Amino acid sequence: MSNKPSRILTFKCTQCAKPVKVFLQKVSACSHIQPYMGICDCGEIRRHATGQKDAVESWLASGDANWTHHHH
Repeated sequence: MSNKPSRILTFKCTQCAKPVKVFLQKVSACSHIQPYMGICDCGEIRRHATGQKDAVESWLASGDANWTHHHH
């Protein structure tokens, strides 16, 4: 069994209700967060993340594709 996160997840678009594939982003070098992002055919950006609650909230709130997770 592999412990790696899934590379692609599918969600329903909040704008048009079509399926949106979100892809695992390579912005985090640690296991605290696995951020995902994708764009629906209608142009709506879909963001998702799994992992540590505060890191996930920071990613979702940032709205920034260039976001990176830093340890303090």
